[in-house]
Amino acid sequence: MIEDTKRILSDLIAFPTVSADSNLEMIAYLADRLAGCGAKVDIQTDETGRKANLFATLGPDCDGGIVLSGHSDVVPVTDQDWTTDPFVTIERDGRLYGRGTCDMKGFIAATLAMAPTFAKQVRDKPVHFAFTYDEETGCIGAGQLAQSLIAREIKPRLAIIGEPTEMRIIEGHKGCCEYTTRFQGLEGHGSAPDLGVNAAEYAVRYVLRLLDLRDRLQGMAPETRRFEPPWTTINVGALHSGSVHNVIPPKAHIDWEMRPVQTSDADFVKETMTSYCNDVLLPAMRRVHPDATIETEVIGEVAGLVPTEVNEARQILLELTGANGTDLVPFGTEAGIFQSLGMDVVVCGPGSINQAHKADEYLALDQLAQCLTVLEKLGHKLKRSH
Repeated sequence: MIEDTKRILSDLIAFPTVSADSNLEMIAYLADRLAGCGAKVDIQTDETGRKANLFATLGPDCDGGIVLSGHSDVVPVTDQDWTTDPFVTIERDGRLYGRGTCDMKGFIAATLAMAPTFAKQVRDKPVHFAFTYDEETGCIGAGQLAQSLIAREIKPRLAIIGEPTEMRIIEGHKGCCEYTTRFQGLEGHGSAPDLGVNAAEYAVRYVLRLLDLRDRLQGMAPETRRFEPPWTTINVGALHSGSVHNVIPPKAHIDWEMRPVQTSDADFVKETMTSYCNDVLLPAMRRVHPDATIETEVIGEVAGLVPTEVNEARQILLELTGANGTDLVPFGTEAGIFQSLGMDVVVCGPGSINQAHKADEYLALDQLAQCLTVLEKLGHKLKRSH
């Protein structure tokens, strides 16, 4: 099984599915392999027609069953110092090198290698395969997939999201909310600052307010304090404005994010910043220039995975892996989207997040073998189900 999985993974790595580009060739490959072992395959393209989700099912057409989920897109390799071709899989020293090996085509390859076996073992509950686009840029594909499942009244019971966790069972993670806030002021000469509206200055004031909230959020951490760090975080990734020393810049924009541990924190930040703009910044800007604006674009608001007292997926993975506990992680996944559909969800997959997004990304072969062992045990469990 490991050799078949390695061949499939090599095929997947050869598809350069960077988020900015199309994933259609990879989706067609996945569809062909799954249809070949009897799966019912549905492909959903986005509005551009350049990207698609795949949702495939082995077994009966009924509620329940389990979803094995992964994203098809990878992060760019631009300006990274790779020692090998990132889109050619290289095996060396017990590792498979290539963009996407651990994040997260290794898991997808393992599920594909197991699909023919699952087809023979599935009984009264289906096994679903969910492969999405644009996870790396805001979980856009998973959001579309969720709406499709609702519309089609497809109701799986469980989901395993195969992000790289070193095969640890993850039952919770923070949300990830990304925004771009744009400021429109009034251009002028630097010698007369009172006659212009300096967008850069108002952007800086906005950032300072965000940093003040970041400090306040540390005192709002939940009592459970299982995350690291245990509070909601805010990060300002970029501030763009201006061109030369003596011109008042009329435009500015800020790229920022927060990773909430609870929905109330996200609401607090958004409400506070909206009030600050409406009550403080905009009135000051419009005293000089009535057409001044501040607008915030939502790049993505991805729900976190909330730990729950009862989680059948967690119990199954504890049984299959032999682990005696679970963990939480700070990075985001699509898991919260599946949880919002009423599924019990865990994140568990081969590889380490420490290798993701870096030059010479790799997946250790022993991690891939562990993943296959767990999937094989899952297959035996499907065979025993009634």
